[in-house]
Amino acid sequence: MFEKFLKRSNWTDIVISIVFVLLGILLVAKPQEMAAAVAILLGAVFIIIGFLKLVDYFTSKDKEDYLLTIALISVVIGVIVLFCTDLITSVFRIIVGVWIIACGIRDFQTALVWKQIKSGLWTVTVICSLLMIIAGIVVLVSTSLALQIVGTLIISYAVLDLIARGIFIKKVKNYLDD
Repeated sequence: MFEKFLKRSNWTDIVISIVFVLLGILLVAKPQEMAAAVAILLGAVFIIIGFLKLVDYFTSKDKEDYLLTIALISVVIGVIVLFCTDLITSVFRIIVGVWIIACGIRDFQTALVWKQIKSGLWTVTVICSLLMIIAGIVVLVSTSLALQIVGTLIISYAVLDLIARGIFIKKVKNYLDD
C-alpha cells in the first residue's frame, strides 16, 4: 500500500515538474503571449468561481449573503483581469521590481554593518546586493526580460525537482527491496 502511494505521488510530481519545464520554456520563448494567456486564464477562473458561487446562492435553501458577495466580487475581479491584463501585468512587475530593489538595499545595509565588524563577507554581500538592485531595476523597466527570468527560474526549479525525484525513487526502491 505504502509503496503504491510513493510510486503514484512520485509520478505525479514528475509530471508536474515536466509541465513546469514546458511553462518555463514558453515564458522564455514567448513572454508577452504567456503573460496575456495567464491573465486570460486567471480572469476566466475568477468568473467561473463567481458563477459557481452565484449558483450556490440561488440553489441553497438558506440565502447566505456571503455567497452572493463572493460571487459578485469574483466576477468583477475576473472581468477586470480580462480587460486590464496590461495594467495588472505592469502592477505585478512594479511590485516585484520594488520588492527586489528593497531586498537589495537591505542587503547592502547589512554589508555595511559587516564591514564595520571587519567581516570578510561584506564585499561579496555588497556585490550581490548591487546585482539585486540592478535586477530590480531591470524588472521595472522590461516586462519581457522579467518574464524570461521567471521562466528560467521555473525551468531551473523543475529540472532540480526532476533530479531530486529520480534520486528519491531510486532510494525508495533500494529501501523497499531490502
